[in-house]
Amino acid sequence: MVQATAAVEAEKLSADVPWMIEADGLTKHYGHFTAVENVSFRVKRGEVVAFLGPNGAGKSTTMRLLTGYLAPTRGRARIGGFDVRLQRIEASRLIGYLPESGPLYSEMTPAAFLRYLGEARGVSPFDLPARLKFVCEQCSLESVWYKPIGKLSKGFRQRVGMAQALLHDPDVLILDEPTAGLDPNQVQQVRTLIRRLAATKTILLSTHILREVRAMCQRVILINEGRIVLDDSVDALGHDEEAMEERFYELTRGVTT
Repeated sequence: MVQATAAVEAEKLSADVPWMIEADGLTKHYGHFTAVENVSFRVKRGEVVAFLGPNGAGKSTTMRLLTGYLAPTRGRARIGGFDVRLQRIEASRLIGYLPESGPLYSEMTPAAFLRYLGEARGVSPFDLPARLKFVCEQCSLESVWYKPIGKLSKGFRQRVGMAQALLHDPDVLILDEPTAGLDPNQVQQVRTLIRRLAATKTILLSTHILREVRAMCQRVILINEGRIVLDDSVDALGHDEEAMEERFYELTRGVTT
């Protein structure tokens, strides 16, 4: 009950904050290696933003910094106005995070795993059954609801990961490759779900598939070698998939077309 009350208070405090995601000079060094350098951007309430970049560009590192899974060497991240380092619990209540390779308990079923996470996150016992039903249906998990996660396909495991991100009804979704491992029909389901969620949530998603950007997003942030090289509307990257690919290549390889 205390956790549930605190969650309500955190939501009230963030309600008037225009910027739901804020990265302010985020920098992460591993010894002499710089993973991200002076990354700054803001995402307003209700915006769906694609976070793009080639492999190793710093996308996943930035997402881990935003969610508090990593501490920055320098800079600051805020979620709903809460400083992720100084107000970790308040910020985390507002975040639904799907990592690129999220840890799952292979011996548990989706039903047991998600119930465990709901209780750990302080979802009210009165609300939890409805939330479990919602994520089961929205992520199309009915056929595997009582099967061990370790026996599920990669696509179904990805959907369990999406379900845990949605379970506590967060205001902010940070999704790292949400359609990885899914077949075309499942990809379409995820796109439809994200578009529906966009009516009430702020979404930052990483993807390598440029047509997903045009299908789901309003804005693009492109990172290369740990630095932001583009932050603009989707049309600024290109008016069709071919143009988007050419512009992506130009910005990440230094090629002038």
